[in-house]
Amino acid sequence: ERRRRQARTAAAVLAGARAALERIEVSLRAAVAEREAAQQAKADREAELKVVRAQVRELSAQLEKLVNAAHGSEVARAEQRLRLEQLTERAMEELGLEVDVLIAEYGPDQPVPPPPDAPEDAVPRPYDRAEQEKRAKNAERQLAQLGKVNPLALEEYAALEERHAFLTSQLEDLKKTRRDLLTVVKEVDDRVQRVFAEAFADTAREFERIFARLFPGGEGRLVLTDPDDMLTTGVEVEARPPGKKVKRLSLLSGGERSLVAIALLVAVFKARPSPFYVLDEVEAALDDTNTQRLLSILEELRESSQLIIITHQKRTMEGADALYGITMRGDGVSQVVSQRIRRRESA
Repeated sequence: ERRRRQARTAAAVLAGARAALERIEVSLRAAVAEREAAQQAKADREAELKVVRAQVRELSAQLEKLVNAAHGSEVARAEQRLRLEQLTERAMEELGLEVDVLIAEYGPDQPVPPPPDAPEDAVPRPYDRAEQEKRAKNAERQLAQLGKVNPLALEEYAALEERHAFLTSQLEDLKKTRRDLLTVVKEVDDRVQRVFAEAFADTAREFERIFARLFPGGEGRLVLTDPDDMLTTGVEVEARPPGKKVKRLSLLSGGERSLVAIALLVAVFKARPSPFYVLDEVEAALDDTNTQRLLSILEELRESSQLIIITHQKRTMEGADALYGITMRGDGVSQVVSQRIRRRESA
């Protein structure tokens, strides 16, 4: 019995649950339908809102353009008013005419007189803005070139004319002086070339003779690098000692180069003699044979000139007329010692 009661209760609960489930399903379908309708309405409202916002942006841009245009128009009107005021002031300052008078007499409706360079039979022409602006610019440019009126122009012109005459005379003097200087320079150049050519010929002749004495069997000569231009030419020394084929001085030994230099020096002495000569250890790099050859040449120079020779060679000292030596005493003071050789021998 209890089970039957429980079964009836369970059946009643099942029936109620089914009824509740049916109602819940109906309510759920209704809620879903309402939610879909609400979502659709929301989507429609959002689309409308986007359209409205786009319209607002367009209207804002149009408003900003209108505001800018209005502001630009105000600025343009202000600039035009300022320009009109400036033109009015300029007309009064430069032309001395009121605006009404200026427009009445020189307005666009008035015929334009022909330019000054027009033919005599030219008639006034209608106003052409571009043409008249061009004429005005040309007139302003010509007026600017003329500059301001200078009341002292005549005095300044006279002073400048006097200055011009003075400078012209000075220029003529300078041109004459230049011609005279060029003549003197040419004469000096000619004399220098002549003197140099003569000196070179004498030196070259003496060099060949002295070289043959210092280098028996050798050959040496002086050559001009540019014989056609005596003012810029150089002098080359060619030396060929006996038994050698070289001619360049850089290929000779130290003693040979020293002897070639002595030959050139003595050739200059022979070509253009001097009252005295000072030689400083010219035979330091020479052996006994070459030293003896050099001393024989110095003996010839001593016949017409006085020689002062600084040397450490005994052979050179033996041929001297007087010896002067520098020695240091015990107290550290230098002392000059002299000896007249020829006088002692004669005594």
